[in-house]
Amino acid sequence: MKETVNVSLKEEMTFEVEVNGHKIIIDADDKIGGGNKGPRPKPLMLAALGGCTAMDVVSILRKMRIKFKAVNVIVDGELTEEHPRHFFKVHITYEFTGKDLPLEKLEKAVSLSQDRYCGVSYSYRKAMEMTHEIKIIVPKMPKV
Repeated sequence: MKETVNVSLKEEMTFEVEVNGHKIIIDADDKIGGGNKGPRPKPLMLAALGGCTAMDVVSILRKMRIKFKAVNVIVDGELTEEHPRHFFKVHITYEFTGKDLPLEKLEKAVSLSQDRYCGVSYSYRKAMEMTHEIKIIVPKMPKV
């Protein structure tokens, strides 16, 4: 199986990227000749990781019949100071909102994603330190 993306220069440092039939714009910061018309490539690496693991976790929790109100995944990446600047450490925070959420099932879903299903996590673990944490947010009851 093979995946292909197409990256075409549009102007200055602005590129149109076609991914799975969808088009997105990426650009450089205006300090280096870009127009700030889209995200930079390195943060999109974090988005790919967050999206991959979030989709896994939601799918697994639904199969477990865990009822949640919301799932939010925050991915923080630390870049080296020297060139080529690259991520050397990534931390993922999984935020689950709901009442009576079973922590052990949330941990199982996250572990399955990280260790078995998320190909982005698998690839990144070979290149950088990866850590994660789980936070449960209990929705506030409206005042009567």
